Amino acid sequence: MPHALSAMFELHPAFSPTSEALGDLALSHVRLQADARYAWIVLIPRIAGARELEDLSANDRAALMEEIVRAGAAVRAVGAALVRPIEKLNVGQLGNVTPQLHVHIVGRRADDPAWPGPVWGVGTAEAYAPDALAQAIAAAKEALGL
Repeated sequence: MPHALSAMFELHPAFSPTSEALGDLALSHVRLQADARYAWIVLIPRIAGARELEDLSANDRAALMEEIVRAGAAVRAVGAALVRPIEKLNVGQLGNVTPQLHVHIVGRRADDPAWPGPVWGVGTAEAYAPDALAQAIAAAKEALGL
C-alpha cells in the first residue's frame, strides 16, 4: 500500500522528456527510459519529498525491492520483445542529477555501447522507432500487470 504522503506526490519534470509512462504499481510510478540502446525501466516511489531510500518507511523499502524485481522481469520482457535478450540486470539509485528518489533497472548485454561500464554519460540516447517503442511498452506493461 502506498505511503500516506503519495497524494502530494509530483513527478520531477526531468522524467517526462526522457521516458514514457507505463503506469503505477502499489508504491512506484513506472517509466520506460526513452533510449533504444537499452531495455531500461525507472521506478519512482510516489512519496512526496523522497530523495533517499532512508526517506521511505521499512514497509515501503520492502515494497520497493519487490517492485525492482518485477521491473527486472519487465526489462527482460522488453529485451525479448525486441530480440535483444538481456544478459545482466543493473540496478542503480543515484539521484545526482534528478534529486527525486528513483531507481533505474537497466538490461545489459555484452554488445551494448557502454559494456561493461555504467550506462550514464556514454554516447547519446537513441529514440525508439515507433513500432519498437510500441512493442517495448506492451511487453513491459504485460510483464508488470499494467
